[in-house]
Amino acid sequence: MRVNGRRQSTVLSMLVLSADRVVSVDTLVDAVWPESPPATARNQIAICVATLRKSFKLAGVTDLLITSPPGYLLAKGEHRIDVQEFLERSEQGRDAARHGRAEEACALFEEALSIWRGAALDEPAGSRLESEAVRLEQMRLALIEERAGLMLQLGRHRVLTGELAELVARHPLREQSREHLMLALYRSGQRAEALDTFLQGRRLLTEELGIEPGPGLRQLHDLILRDSPELTRPPATAAPAPAAMNTIPAQLPSDVMAFTGRQPEMAALDRLLKEPYNPHTPALATIVGVGGVGKTALAVHWASQVADRFPDGQLFADLRGYDEEHAPVSPAAVLDRFLRALGIGAPQIPVDGDERASLFRSLLSTRRTLIVLDNVRSFHQLRPLLPGGGRSVVLATSRESLGDLTGDYTALSIRLRMLEPTEATALLTKLAGAERFGSDPVAVEQLGALCDRLPLALRIAGARLAAKPNLSVRNLVERLRDQRCRLDVLSPGEGGVRAGFRLTYRDLPPEAARMYRRLGLLRTADFASWAGAAVLDTDVWHAEELIEDLVDAQLLEVTDAQPGRPPRYRFQDLLRLFARERAESDEPAGETDAALERAFAAWLWLAEEAHRRMDGRDYPVGRPPQDAPGFLPAQADELLAVPMEWFESERTAVTDLVAHAAETGRARYAWNLTESAVPHFETKNYLEDWQRCAEQALAAARRADDLPGEATMLRLLGSLAIYQRRYEQAEGWNMAALRLLRNAGDVGGAALAQRNLAMCARFQGDWGRALEHCEAALHGFHASGDTGNEAHLLGFQAQIELDRGNTGGALPLAEQAVALSRSTGSVRAEAQSVYRLAEVRLRGGDLDEASASFRAVLRLTRGEGDRVGEAHALRGLGQAQWSQGLLTAAESTLRQALELTDELADRFLYARVETDLGCVEAIGGRRTEAAERFGRACAAFGEVGAQPWRAQAARLLAAMRDGSARPSFTPAELTLLLAHQAG
Repeated sequence: MRVNGRRQSTVLSMLVLSADRVVSVDTLVDAVWPESPPATARNQIAICVATLRKSFKLAGVTDLLITSPPGYLLAKGEHRIDVQEFLERSEQGRDAARHGRAEEACALFEEALSIWRGAALDEPAGSRLESEAVRLEQMRLALIEERAGLMLQLGRHRVLTGELAELVARHPLREQSREHLMLALYRSGQRAEALDTFLQGRRLLTEELGIEPGPGLRQLHDLILRDSPELTRPPATAAPAPAAMNTIPAQLPSDVMAFTGRQPEMAALDRLLKEPYNPHTPALATIVGVGGVGKTALAVHWASQVADRFPDGQLFADLRGYDEEHAPVSPAAVLDRFLRALGIGAPQIPVDGDERASLFRSLLSTRRTLIVLDNVRSFHQLRPLLPGGGRSVVLATSRESLGDLTGDYTALSIRLRMLEPTEATALLTKLAGAERFGSDPVAVEQLGALCDRLPLALRIAGARLAAKPNLSVRNLVERLRDQRCRLDVLSPGEGGVRAGFRLTYRDLPPEAARMYRRLGLLRTADFASWAGAAVLDTDVWHAEELIEDLVDAQLLEVTDAQPGRPPRYRFQDLLRLFARERAESDEPAGETDAALERAFAAWLWLAEEAHRRMDGRDYPVGRPPQDAPGFLPAQADELLAVPMEWFESERTAVTDLVAHAAETGRARYAWNLTESAVPHFETKNYLEDWQRCAEQALAAARRADDLPGEATMLRLLGSLAIYQRRYEQAEGWNMAALRLLRNAGDVGGAALAQRNLAMCARFQGDWGRALEHCEAALHGFHASGDTGNEAHLLGFQAQIELDRGNTGGALPLAEQAVALSRSTGSVRAEAQSVYRLAEVRLRGGDLDEASASFRAVLRLTRGEGDRVGEAHALRGLGQAQWSQGLLTAAESTLRQALELTDELADRFLYARVETDLGCVEAIGGRRTEAAERFGRACAAFGEVGAQPWRAQAARLLAAMRDGSARPSFTPAELTLLLAHQAG
């Protein structure tokens, strides 16, 4: 493809030189028209870009040029860019040279130089491109010189003489090239030619510039005159650094006012001073973190504290890697300032950047200097400023992880996070005065939390309070609670928190920026990478790459990175608010709603699939399941390998999503997500989550006139009331649900409501009504093909037959329930059915089989993390053990169950365990202790309205208080007293 016209060539050159970074329209205008751009300049740039896109499209490329406010971006992707390949090979070669692999380094340098096929940028027009062309040419010449130095080390001086002679002829003022040529000539037996090369250079320098050759050339000249043996060594050892004036720089800025906290980080930095001296590796620490987190404050504060430990001075430079108005400072410019500060006169400072870096390293090789480099943008910007080793220490700050430092350079890496709550309070107190907070300590904690404990935000809030004595802390807290104005309050003028975030956001690649703002639409406390795939409508692997870019930019945090589990990510609140602002501003109309719809759909599909895998049956029953998002089915087996673990990891996200869906008129997502998550809420005893989600979804369904949703949530609230032992309330919820479900023709849903009504009747001691509801529910489950719930109901019927004293009728029902539940493949359903069978065997006196069944339930529930099921199994096993006279084992088992009941806050189960522990005490002859336990059980059963069990506990208590009874009871006697047991 050929680019026609100077304007198109200039625009393309600017974009290529900044590949993968946005080039503003203003910058392109300045490059094309450096002096007086026409009024139509911006339109003409747009025309140039459109023409370039058309040319690329004809060549079969459609994804190269991207519009990204405030300009355009050339997305490298899989395309090759020669200048980047040159830089990559150059850095690879230098890395090989640093590690002593000179042959490999030479080969890489030759490969880099072979990429050059002519002058850089091919006759560039305009000051911007001309300066870029000069910079690239200087980089090429420096690499030629580096390669020559390595070849001299390898003894290849003869092949260098012609090449270096041509280079010196074209660039006679480059002293490093002339120095290499002199040494190559000398080692090739051309001593006179080497001395003449020096004299020609000296004459040129004195006549044209009025200066003498530099120290390196002069030293080499003297060594050649003396035929010094040192000339057989590498040039670096034959050319000592020039003497510098005895100057001790002290460039640190003033220490930060009211610096607070950061003790662990300060201690970690202190350890740098104790590191053993390494002559070849610099002592380096990096501090990375989001804008406003206090990186510079920490660096300057620590540097000020330890300045006296560096007798050769302290150097400081702001590299402006994230400046809104200025470009990052070049390493060459920083080196110029540092060399002057170290006493090198202007005439002795090399023009070439690499030569400056070499001189800087030489000067620091024997010094102990502290170097603070603030706002570093990249390793490329930082690397020339590192000493080669020695006793100096470098402290660098950046908003992004400087990944290239890992291994070879970094002695210490600190990722700076928000202040601790006590530190945030201390900082606010220092800034605004303790008297402002003394009367309202809660408000100051809230203020710190609303500022995300971000030092910059805290300083703005503290300064606001200090400047306005009439502004109360409570009033400021109330203003910050309003998410619509929080960033405004913390971003006075054009600065503050928003400005810091804006700089980081501005420099994101377009796709990463899109990911950031769309993730900000979510209201979940945290999320996995597949959620990013949903909002961006891409695959999971690409989403992970973009999210990691956001982590590197400190815009996201990794909140859960346990081995073997996918990481989870979260926003700080202020960063989420900024992301939402950008979404509202930068996203096309309708795209925010579309992104949220994809996210809700992905969560719901996974929740339904997890429920399906837990129950081993089709789900949902009676209505079509959620359509699978295109990227998820391939991930499902990995994500849902253990469905309960997936629900556990998404627990907070699901409850947040239900609230978000309910508030934004997405009732269908709210109630479907709630229904899918109920097995998790039930198994883990998350009753508050269950209630909150069901109530929010019910309200949303009613607002939307969504009758199936309303009926389902009424039924689930009824199920919850049963777990909470509020049977009258449960009956009311389920009767209301049953009416709606029957009207809607939802057979399966109506059967679930009838099962719940059967449970209410059983706990109230009405066996007949309970069985009537069971028969109706059983018919509904069978008609709707709901095998899992059919198995559960058969087990429940077996339990009712036990309550009625019909052990013979209970056994076949329990065995049928176990067989049916196993056919579903659901561990949870099997555990419930085996538990019912164990109860039947226990009541029938088959104690060994009962114990074995309870132990089987323990294995199943513990494998699933089902704490509720585990507690019930332990209680049943304990009863089987005391029935066999195994008192020690029974007491141990029941105490485990009692601990779980405390954890679960289940008063009914607590009362049952106390009843069994009372039986252990009674068998052991401890009637007083037994009576106390039976009394506690009686009271707890009364609290939850379980009257049949309360009556049973009362009979046991009366037996303990009967003065005519024997001191102890046998297991058989207690079993008789329990003959009317109801559970």
